[in-house]
Amino acid sequence: MAFADTLEQIKNFDVNDIDIDRIGVWPLPGKIFVCALVVAAILGGVSYFKIKELNQQLDRITAQETTLRRNFETKSFQAANLDDYILQMEEMERSFGALLDRLPSDTEVPGLLEDIDARGSESGLDINSIRLETEQQSEYYVELPISINVTGSYHDMGNFVSGVAGMPRIVTLHNFAITRRGSGGELTMQIQAKTYRYKSQDE
Repeated sequence: MAFADTLEQIKNFDVNDIDIDRIGVWPLPGKIFVCALVVAAILGGVSYFKIKELNQQLDRITAQETTLRRNFETKSFQAANLDDYILQMEEMERSFGALLDRLPSDTEVPGLLEDIDARGSESGLDINSIRLETEQQSEYYVELPISINVTGSYHDMGNFVSGVAGMPRIVTLHNFAITRRGSGGELTMQIQAKTYRYKSQDE
């Protein structure tokens, strides 16, 4: 009979009859209703925050999976082409070594000046002066400017420039100025040559 009475009370329960101030004397249906609401709210809150945390973890794991997959694909490609990379590195080292051989060392600079002087004489020019200027430091190399002053014909100057450009050492020519010397046909050329040497670790 008690169970039947409880069902009857629940059936006849009206939410408007709830008085928060008199919660202790509430009818049983009201107490059951409030308990159900509290339990539902607790379960809902726990579920919401737990599911939210799980979703955040899932997003992080998904992002990590994407990154790992991309890294795996990159490394797989590199591993598959490792032999080609080794051959490319060897070729680059050979090319780099060949370029370094074309850069004079400190002890070779006097010989380079002699070679420039020889090119001028072979071209029929009079060498007025060949003067080393202040070195210019760069990150990986040192630039060695050389000021050259020669006298001769325009044709001879062309041969001289071609001869210097064809030297085995790397020499570039810059800032040339040609003026007529007196009333004759001779010309004077002021030109700057630049050669380079590899910067040592000590420097």
